[in-house]
Amino acid sequence: MERLFQFKIITILLFFSTMYNAYSKTIIVKAGSKQNTIKKAFEKAQNGDTIIIKPGIYREGSLYLDKAVTIIGESFPEIDGQNKHENLLVEHDNVVIKNILFSNSGSSSFNDIAALKIKNAQHVRIENCKFKNNFFGIHTINSSYISYLNNKLTSGQTKGKPSANGIHIWKSEHLTIENNTIEGHRDGIYLEFVKKSHIENNKSIGNKRYGMHFMFSHDNLFKKNLFQKNGAGVAVMYSKRVEIIENTFTQSWGSAAYGVLLKEIDDSKIIGNEFSDNTIAVYGDGANRIEIRNNHFLRNGWALKLNASSSEAVVTNNNFVRNTFDVATNGKLKVKLFNGNYWDKYEGYDLNKDGIGDVPYHPLSLFTVLVEKNPAAMLLYRSFMITLLDKSEKVLPSITPDYFKDEKPLIRSIKL
Repeated sequence: MERLFQFKIITILLFFSTMYNAYSKTIIVKAGSKQNTIKKAFEKAQNGDTIIIKPGIYREGSLYLDKAVTIIGESFPEIDGQNKHENLLVEHDNVVIKNILFSNSGSSSFNDIAALKIKNAQHVRIENCKFKNNFFGIHTINSSYISYLNNKLTSGQTKGKPSANGIHIWKSEHLTIENNTIEGHRDGIYLEFVKKSHIENNKSIGNKRYGMHFMFSHDNLFKKNLFQKNGAGVAVMYSKRVEIIENTFTQSWGSAAYGVLLKEIDDSKIIGNEFSDNTIAVYGDGANRIEIRNNHFLRNGWALKLNASSSEAVVTNNNFVRNTFDVATNGKLKVKLFNGNYWDKYEGYDLNKDGIGDVPYHPLSLFTVLVEKNPAAMLLYRSFMITLLDKSEKVLPSITPDYFKDEKPLIRSIKL
């Protein structure tokens, strides 16, 4: 009886789905036509309809959509905000937008004006769209199950016009952000009060502040993204259970530039990433129970800088190669595990040929400690006095803090 009941329910749902699709229609919008505007298409459309926008430039002020429709552009028709409007506000579930160019949104010091705003919605997909010369590119508020796929967002190219964040998300969950390119914004991707979201294969390049910025956002995964030439790579703040997996953080130089900044973050993972050519690759302040494993640190100023306010870190199976300083801290740091890393500065030996150095390695140099207490000491870097200091450490390793050492340094670098 139960199976028969389930079969009847499925049959009824399929019937209504078929009827729903049978009555859906396609609406054509043409540039230059007073009868076939985007605004009129929104007024005519019913839930389930498809709107086809033909090539051209559409200047119709601020558009509002509150129906479940699919919008498809042909050859990237341009919805132009004329530097004063919010191009499109979507406030409905089950919307799809594909192949549209959103350009020239308005900007404001008080209002979050965006080329595309999604508000109080579920199951919306934005795919293969372009965003050019906007304040906020895509702004999402109080929504869930939203997908941004294969979009390109560029800004900051018009002199005198401010730019805000490329993809900005507030108080939302279950988002998918994949294969997007974001350039020239304030933050490439910004998440605040965002939960259980997946961010993968994006390129965040040349943004003024952060490639990506987390605030109060828990249980999120970002994987295989590229963060290049941003003011700083990624800032993860006041968040829990964040997974940072197989990303590339490169070329963030400056007095406060990081590959990853961890501020008051707990129970998170940094695994399989490449950090190259950054002022500081990973900086942790109040970072607790962080797992840092299988990462490649190459040519950074500081590879790993963990303040004493952090605790119980696991640092293992990482490569530290050609960094100015491999490790730094500002006090007595409590770590859970700090073994089994490869250090290119290690000059120990391996008599039993097991791939592990027979003597511990102290990566925290005395000069690093001096610089932490007196940053002006960096002026002496590469001087004869510092070279002499390094030689003294190798003869008398007790000069440096004994609590910070790798008991099982690897002889060969790890293949990641």
